[in-house]
Amino acid sequence: MDRWRGKVAIVTGASAGIGAAIAEKLVEEGLQVVGFARRHQRIEARSQKLKNHKGKLYAVKVDVTQEEDILKGFKWVAENVGPVHILINNAGVLQHTNLTSGDTSKWKKVFDTNVLGVCIATREAVKIMKANKIDGHIVNINSICGHRVPYTFPDANVFPASKYALRAVTETLQQELQSLGLKIKVSSVSPGAVYTEIIRATVSQSLDSTFADTLKTMPTLQATDVAEAVLYALSTPPHVQIEDIIIRPVGDLI
Repeated sequence: MDRWRGKVAIVTGASAGIGAAIAEKLVEEGLQVVGFARRHQRIEARSQKLKNHKGKLYAVKVDVTQEEDILKGFKWVAENVGPVHILINNAGVLQHTNLTSGDTSKWKKVFDTNVLGVCIATREAVKIMKANKIDGHIVNINSICGHRVPYTFPDANVFPASKYALRAVTETLQQELQSLGLKIKVSSVSPGAVYTEIIRATVSQSLDSTFADTLKTMPTLQATDVAEAVLYALSTPPHVQIEDIIIRPVGDLI
């Protein structure tokens, strides 16, 4: 990680869970980390706890479903911290509905967050990396649901579809960057069940009580487990690209 020390990293959805764990690990490694989130106050509070570490954590209020927010966020980073070297597309959402009688607005929120928000943030990061001749790294936080549709997940509705789409976006981006002759690396990290606010919300809001009971007892990863996988991908030599890491808890039921 030495070559990234002092460089700028943007982490979306950095207010809690996996995003917060990744941001903290990067600050400990000496990076200048900018956390994007709607609940930016949480990031500000965490930055105070991390002020004695090698790096620094900044908070910027960004709703990744709003393109204007993303553009303003990148502009703020460029003007106040520096050109981005690492982008961690972590922000994601799961809405509790179904396909057969579901809520269109909830479907749209899933795709706007999990797919379009990633595309917009990635486009802006690549522009900056290209203009500044930065061999950067983009990491997309996907899901085991991007590799198969779990039959144990009745409330997932379009969530797996969004993660399959993200997987295709990641592979397409790798091909585009290669065709342009850019040495920007692209990695995907696909965890199984992680004990975060999404899991807790799923338990409390599930339309299926049997599924909610299963979630309470099934094996889960910790957010720090996923953060360590991200650091592994980032720490590889410049000629090595980790395309996808699938990380699951032992005995995973999803």
